[in-house]
Amino acid sequence: MTARYDVAAIGNAIVDVLASADEAFLVAEGLSKGSMQLIDEARAHELYGRMASGVEASGGSAANTIAGVASLGGRALFVGKVATDTLGEVFTHDIRAIGASFDTDPLTGGPATARCLINVTPDGERTMCTYLGAAVRLTPADVKPDAVAEAAILYLEGYLFDPEDARAAFAKAAAAARAADRTIALSLSDAFVVERHRAGLLDFIDAEVDVLFANEVEISALFETDFDAALAALRGRVKIAAVTRGAQGSVILANGASVEVAADPAVRLVDTTGAGDQYAAGFLVGLAAGRPLEACGRLGSIAAAEVIGHFGPRPQTRLKDLAAARGL
Repeated sequence: MTARYDVAAIGNAIVDVLASADEAFLVAEGLSKGSMQLIDEARAHELYGRMASGVEASGGSAANTIAGVASLGGRALFVGKVATDTLGEVFTHDIRAIGASFDTDPLTGGPATARCLINVTPDGERTMCTYLGAAVRLTPADVKPDAVAEAAILYLEGYLFDPEDARAAFAKAAAAARAADRTIALSLSDAFVVERHRAGLLDFIDAEVDVLFANEVEISALFETDFDAALAALRGRVKIAAVTRGAQGSVILANGASVEVAADPAVRLVDTTGAGDQYAAGFLVGLAAGRPLEACGRLGSIAAAEVIGHFGPRPQTRLKDLAAARGL
């Protein structure tokens, strides 16, 4: 069956607030540099009031990836939950404005739309505090099997592995994709997700996942060992694994072989927020088009390099043009 979409993604619908911060601010607020922690609504209001003046932008890991897919000229569908409030309207407008399909019914009478407060230190490292609000109210009823079946690749965000209803939504979407003979991809998202759900993630990976995205910290956490041993443990577990290593590029495992892809050289480090999300976007667009794995990795590197050159988790320069300038 011909695919209507290149990628359908399921993830948290979040509005990001990004601001510059120094090390002293992180210490004063009790924040562990480079971490992502969940906070309640009261703490979100408190921290927001103490942060420097910031930039608001629609975010959420899988939604950022969808923005990258669209910027590369790909056809995309996003499934995620917002509330009937101002931030929900902002998110809905933004995801549709980039050309992606988004028709998940908003939540009424419940918690507010999710937001992520991101403090970025001068070295570009981001420290995230996330209030998940309506995002975690995604249920299997929000997944439309016919729409999922119309995507060449189903992409699942690991952050949504926490709520029981969201895991059930994952299972429903995976079943629809599998029945349509589509590819299923998963991002581990964060080491804290892995540490909380290691056994469940491994079971899900073994049963459902064709393509796995992770960084070196996440993959080491998954197998509770060092990076090289983790790569060895990963071999043969999925059809394709793409593991990012920051400035060292990425390693792609498939069919018993490995491909190393260098980081894109055109890098001006400002903010690492969204780097992994955009790498996944480039890789998935390449995969949906049947490109060789090295080309998929190069597309990922180009997309990641663009997003770390500015504040915000989504491309500001059209990725399709950047890729074309590099012969991809």
